[in-house]
Amino acid sequence: MGIHRLNHAVLYVSDLERSVAFYSDVLGFRRVPMTPEGFRGAAFLQAPDSTNDHDLGLFEIGAAAGASQAGRATVGLYHLAWELDTLDELGATAERLSAAGALVGASDHGTTKSLYGRDPDGLEFEIVWIVPADLLDDAALAARTRIGRLDLDRERQRYGGQTRGGVGISVPV
Repeated sequence: MGIHRLNHAVLYVSDLERSVAFYSDVLGFRRVPMTPEGFRGAAFLQAPDSTNDHDLGLFEIGAAAGASQAGRATVGLYHLAWELDTLDELGATAERLSAAGALVGASDHGTTKSLYGRDPDGLEFEIVWIVPADLLDDAALAARTRIGRLDLDRERQRYGGQTRGGVGISVPV
């Protein structure tokens, strides 16, 4: 079996329109018209620049739904990670997440530079820029074994704000 990428994720949410607004306004997803006729309480979203039919399905279960206990009291998914093309895009995303009160962390994992966010239901996600294969060096590879503080300005100086990430790793050359 040759799995090579995640096509889409489906989340249960308490308030569909609130979640659609968050993923659209903060992360730039757009709603795609593919909800089956007569079906209510679902929305399908596509990420900017995605070639997927949809990247995120949202299913409303209502305001009475309790918060996810995954990782605290039950097993379950911790987070999904979406990849961006440039460090400048990562910086702009950090600003939007912060303005929405949704930025909960930022980390340097050596080969990846990551932001962590939380949606209106408290579901966590990661936004990541991946160091291109031809720019990987011993320092970046060694840093994979630790979690450091992300300094976006330093990373932009090192790699360039418009350098396309993931080339040779997640993006074919």
